[in-house]
Amino acid sequence: MVMGRIGAHPLTARPWRALRWLVIAPHPDDETLGTGALIAHMAKAGKFAGLVYLTDGSGSHPLKDGKAGSIVAARQREGRQALRRLSGLQVRAPLCLGWKDATPEVPGSVLFGRSYRKLAALCGRLRVDVLATTAAHEPHCDHSAAAGLAHAVRIRSRGRITVAEYCVWGEAPSSRTHKTLITPSMSPGVTRNALAAHRSQLTASHGLGFRLPRDKRSMAPHDLLYVRKRP
Repeated sequence: MVMGRIGAHPLTARPWRALRWLVIAPHPDDETLGTGALIAHMAKAGKFAGLVYLTDGSGSHPLKDGKAGSIVAARQREGRQALRRLSGLQVRAPLCLGWKDATPEVPGSVLFGRSYRKLAALCGRLRVDVLATTAAHEPHCDHSAAAGLAHAVRIRSRGRITVAEYCVWGEAPSSRTHKTLITPSMSPGVTRNALAAHRSQLTASHGLGFRLPRDKRSMAPHDLLYVRKRP
């Protein structure tokens, strides 16, 4: 993470400080792990357009009686609470596109097309300049799918919208292909408090299931984002 700071462009500089950002998170908790400092900074600056969850988050726990309702409702509730803790404001509740966790849609599917149109319309309505999404090379299939959806919207915008990728599970992309952006630092207590909202991912509150590894619970005070360089 320290190496990624070398040559990074601060988000407090032009043109980045004047742009409106919309965050796409594959699952509830990725918003804190990858863009907690970004959300906090942009909300304070009045440049945070909102948060979109790609999936319903149901894949983190075995389903009870074959139904996902309980864990889906819990994770959406946790996401709303985490967002409030990060932004410090009563911001718009996250939009959930409703993809099934760990079963990403592909271009051409009905749900992909519906999500693509909904996201493009949302960007237009909220005057979004930058989509922050997980990196295309991330090892989790939902993370790479989120990047695919964001870049499809970028193409539709004919270059008006920029895509900035962030890493949760993957390594930073090469400086040969990507420009690095860095957010201002924030108090570690804010991100810890936001992450604590995701009790289903940290505790046994919903029984057996995924637990966020200990090393992922200590986050840097800043976020790094990566924008593909033009050929």
